[in-house]
Amino acid sequence: MTTIAIRPATGGDVAAIDALLRRAFPAADEARLVQRLCIDGDMVLTLVADDEETGAMAGMVAFSRMTADVDGKQVAAVALAPVAVEADYRRQGVAEGLIQAGLDHLREAGATLCFVLGEPDYYQRFGFAADWARGFASPYAGDYLMALPLQGGAMPCGVRGEAAHARAFAKLGETN
Repeated sequence: MTTIAIRPATGGDVAAIDALLRRAFPAADEARLVQRLCIDGDMVLTLVADDEETGAMAGMVAFSRMTADVDGKQVAAVALAPVAVEADYRRQGVAEGLIQAGLDHLREAGATLCFVLGEPDYYQRFGFAADWARGFASPYAGDYLMALPLQGGAMPCGVRGEAAHARAFAKLGETN
């Protein structure tokens, strides 16, 4: 059985993360997203998973800064995206371990909300729910935009606000 170690990414991981993202996704959008988030200063946390036996990078997850308000009050919010795992390490809990470690770190750091745009059946296991995101105006609003309160449990019903991803998300799909 492979032993995986999760740690914060360093500057020495940039090339390996870029290569992983280009292998894990059919287009280079996610690799460019991570580059832009870093360049713009919007990256909050990047974790990598290393195979302790081989030293190979098995996966990564990134969390970026968002602007969000809840009923007119600014809150510390982040977006989870992307998460990527090398093919040989899939279905072994690597992504789950990365995401959970990231959420734990963000809770300790005082983040209030985490948003994700993704498959509900997957992200619900971490507590994400589309219902918690429905009260937020966002260009990504819909069943695939989910939120997770990171401090003190569930959000009260009827929360209204706005949620804006970092500028780099608006450039997804662009080639330059």
